[in-house]
Amino acid sequence: MTRPPSVDALARALALRTDLQGLPRTMLVDAARRAVAGPVNEEPDAWLVAATSFARASKRQLLGPVINATGVLLHTNLGRAPLGPATGSDHESSPIAIRYSNVELDLAGGGRGSRRSLVEPLLRSLTGAESALVVNNCAAAVMLVLAALAAGRGVAISRGELVEIGGGFRIPEVLEQSGARMVEVGTTNRTRIDDYQRAYSKHADDLALLLKVHQSNYRITGFTEDVPVAALATLGLPVVADIGSGLLDNATPWLADRSGRVPALPWLHGEPGVRQTLAEGADVVVFSGDKLLGGPQAGVIVGKTDLVDRCARHPLARALRPGALVLGALQDTLRCYANGGARDIPFWRMATEPIEVLDARAGRVVATIGDGRVTSRRTLAVPGGGTLPGRTIVSAAVAITGDVSRALRDGSTPIIAHVNDGSTVVDLRTVDASDDTTVATAVRAALGLRLEPRRDP
Repeated sequence: MTRPPSVDALARALALRTDLQGLPRTMLVDAARRAVAGPVNEEPDAWLVAATSFARASKRQLLGPVINATGVLLHTNLGRAPLGPATGSDHESSPIAIRYSNVELDLAGGGRGSRRSLVEPLLRSLTGAESALVVNNCAAAVMLVLAALAAGRGVAISRGELVEIGGGFRIPEVLEQSGARMVEVGTTNRTRIDDYQRAYSKHADDLALLLKVHQSNYRITGFTEDVPVAALATLGLPVVADIGSGLLDNATPWLADRSGRVPALPWLHGEPGVRQTLAEGADVVVFSGDKLLGGPQAGVIVGKTDLVDRCARHPLARALRPGALVLGALQDTLRCYANGGARDIPFWRMATEPIEVLDARAGRVVATIGDGRVTSRRTLAVPGGGTLPGRTIVSAAVAITGDVSRALRDGSTPIIAHVNDGSTVVDLRTVDASDDTTVATAVRAALGLRLEPRRDP
């Protein structure tokens, strides 16, 4: 009976494989041990084949880059807003790019500084808020605000806004965990200002604030009514608005061209902006960093100084604070807005790329692949990420006859596509133009063609 190779020899053989480069030796050794411990197999290189399979499976469990070809711009499973050179480690002044940073150092005085000071000035200038605070996600921001401003007291909220976000987290449960008490007003489909006034009269000594939650991931249509922030602001209680999606300004001034014209974006119609929500009278606004803002996962709290300061002083603030990597990426994102260069933010570049450009890219990719099973077509992309439900953005895609989605996922750079009507659809709205050649090569490999894409003479 053939003896299996030693674990060390098998691990060293794995280390020579180009498709396993970068995998730590401990994981290679673990794959080798699992192969040797498996059933005896007399086939040549059987243990190496098994160990390679185990190692590849382990590598695919690690965090790594993928190409999002789903047409979902803010794909939650793929990290929502992508971070590129404008919002990542290539920015020379970003804390991400250096070993140490002044994350909590006051450079002027030499003493301990505050993390708030890193991005607060940018957030104030971009939103018109008096003060700002950043935590690790929007759900955490809501919980911190409620815990700091309403623990042990009532919070009035419309029944039509008792939302559930991804992962099964529900606003009533967040309220409960914060220590606040929920006071439901109105009905599922209709809530009027009178409903809030009655709740205030009934719970005058107990009610701490009014909470308005934007219906960012669903729509109620038909016989409906809700109360705008401006009306809530007249009732004499602090108004907290959770707008979720994180659109800084619904006039999108950062997208203006040299003549000052801003492109029409029908898919953004009606989406509340942070600046407008504050101007309407909200005392505190909370939103996500990795949705329409286009930055890293974070929860941002902006509003009146006294209220935001109470949040910053609450014990939960330390438990929920972000690190230098998040703050650095958020700072870079906000700088793009402040410098009028929001088109450098990957999300906005992808979301606003003209359809004519996408059509041309799809045509070039199809020509490069050069196979009759591959064509170009128009598609509809979506914002995704729990934002703008039902809204679509016209897009262009490369369509491959048959289901080759698994083969595309198994490539050295996984490509995540979707299957529709018997074809695998690679939507280019969510693919960076620099990845078009990679897409063409991967499609050729999935179809069993030679790997090098055809090039025009």
